[in-house]
Amino acid sequence: MSEIANEATVGLANGPLVAPILGRVVGMLTARADCPIDRLDDALLVADAISAKAGSFSEDGRVNVRVIARVGSVALHVGPLRDGGADELIASAALPGVGNVLERVADVLEPQRDGSGEFLVIQLGFDAQGPTTSDRLELDVT
Repeated sequence: MSEIANEATVGLANGPLVAPILGRVVGMLTARADCPIDRLDDALLVADAISAKAGSFSEDGRVNVRVIARVGSVALHVGPLRDGGADELIASAALPGVGNVLERVADVLEPQRDGSGEFLVIQLGFDAQGPTTSDRLELDVT
């Protein structure tokens, strides 16, 4: 039996539209995976952290994120990033008096490398209510 997932790839020019667009895409897909409200809030915090900082660590100044929502989890693949960009993105999510937002809410926070560059994989797990439908959405806003 294949795993049912909803997926979107978002490629955005770094600027004021990153936060609202990425937040809506993450919220939409996470909600479709029957995510509880507290983890939906965590996913939106992650989207905000990525929106605020990822463009500074990307190879081309763009914010590129692949969002994959499955029953029980949502994962964000951020990149390609410049060499060392994944670790720098993690470090940039530290807030005074709060600590590192990404480290606090993510179940998986892992720099990865493939043929197209470096990526940061951020995964949040949760208890889901049931299966979702499979969809794929691609947005490229310049």
